[in-house]
Amino acid sequence: MKLCVPIPCFFPKGSDFCEAIDAIADLGFDTAEIYGWKDLDLSAAKAALDRRGVSLISMCTTEFRMTDPQYRDLWLAGLSESCEAAAKVGARFLISQVGPDTGAPREEQHASIVAACRAAIPILEKYEITLMLEPLNTYVDHPGYYLTTAAEAFAIVREVGHPLVRIVFDIYHQQVMEGNIIPNITKNLDCIAHLHAAGHPGRIELQYGESDYKNIFAAAERAGYTGACGLEYHPTLPPLESLALAKKLYGDA
Repeated sequence: MKLCVPIPCFFPKGSDFCEAIDAIADLGFDTAEIYGWKDLDLSAAKAALDRRGVSLISMCTTEFRMTDPQYRDLWLAGLSESCEAAAKVGARFLISQVGPDTGAPREEQHASIVAACRAAIPILEKYEITLMLEPLNTYVDHPGYYLTTAAEAFAIVREVGHPLVRIVFDIYHQQVMEGNIIPNITKNLDCIAHLHAAGHPGRIELQYGESDYKNIFAAAERAGYTGACGLEYHPTLPPLESLALAKKLYGDA
């Protein structure tokens, strides 16, 4: 399982991106991701990535409100500019959260998300970028968020029916909400483009939580998963020490 380093999890806000890439490359990581990209010098970032042989595979869109049709044009505009930015640094995936539960009937919000994804297809095809929706937990981290279950996320992807619309399956969030991690991953690889992981409770290092990540990663690989897993946790150890240990424990899972 290829491990991916979400830069904001391990380097303080305002850290130099190029120095962060040097640091993770020195530890042997060759895959990274970021969230917001507006403050990133895209040309300098691409040069640093190329120099160290690191791929920046994932970024976030600038707008997350997909549950309410009145924000559709704003979301699409944010997607377009995010695709352009991703293309400049070679990122293949964009994460979009779907937004809050608006209080409208769930079938209406579900339909709004599907419609937004379908409207996005020409943009995604233009840049050859995969849009990844993200189910989150509402019990601990994201109260009021709409998309909480893997089942609904998979249903949305299948309704859209396009290879450039998938999900990022965050094992931590889904462990909080519903468990059933291995079957949900292995039976739905057609909908999953990327994984995220953290130890629960606490959203900390993988080895300190209740989930057996070696078994999870091994099961995903046996089922045919060939993507990466972002180490999206809050380190309790010094960040670089935590990353080095994660690579030792799970780099060849």
